[in-house]
Amino acid sequence: MATNITWHPGLTHDERSKFRGQGGLTIWLTGLSASGKSTIATALEQHLLHNGLAAYRLDGDNIRFGLNKDLGFSEKDRNENIRRIAEVSKLFADSTTISITSFISPYRADRDQARALHDKDNIPFIEVYVDVPVEVAEQRDPKGLYKKARAGLIPEFTGISAPYEEPTKPEIHLHSDTTSVEEAVQIIVDYLAEKGYIKAL
Repeated sequence: MATNITWHPGLTHDERSKFRGQGGLTIWLTGLSASGKSTIATALEQHLLHNGLAAYRLDGDNIRFGLNKDLGFSEKDRNENIRRIAEVSKLFADSTTISITSFISPYRADRDQARALHDKDNIPFIEVYVDVPVEVAEQRDPKGLYKKARAGLIPEFTGISAPYEEPTKPEIHLHSDTTSVEEAVQIIVDYLAEKGYIKAL
């Protein structure tokens, strides 16, 4: 770890929010592969942007191919993947952007650490559990990952050969096998408005 660094205080989160007219927060979508996380996150980002709110989505496409391209899928690498995502998401949220993350994030301890990181700076953290039975996820399997995992071609695949630890108290619990993408987005938006993070849309 670097020791010859100094923290330089600048604008507070509240000051940024006042200047930009928007508060930042993190919406953390977690769930099995093919649960619908990315589809919901994409639709949510578009909905917020169309309504004049600054929002940005973080997922495997812009993290695993860039910032975290040096990481694999071992438990240690998954831990580090989520740690980095949490730090980046908090920076976006601190800038008063609505940060939307869409990652399996299978370990409860990692998600708890992400929450604690936000709590430390009083930045809202909303955990959204995109719940789907594994057999439904396997039926969807848009990338053919479950089929490969069943054939032993993908070691440590979440839900098959690696664990997924379900959230115990998520702010929002979506059942994506019975809830449409549009309904899921509205549930999240309604929650944000109810808590006063955004105006009703």
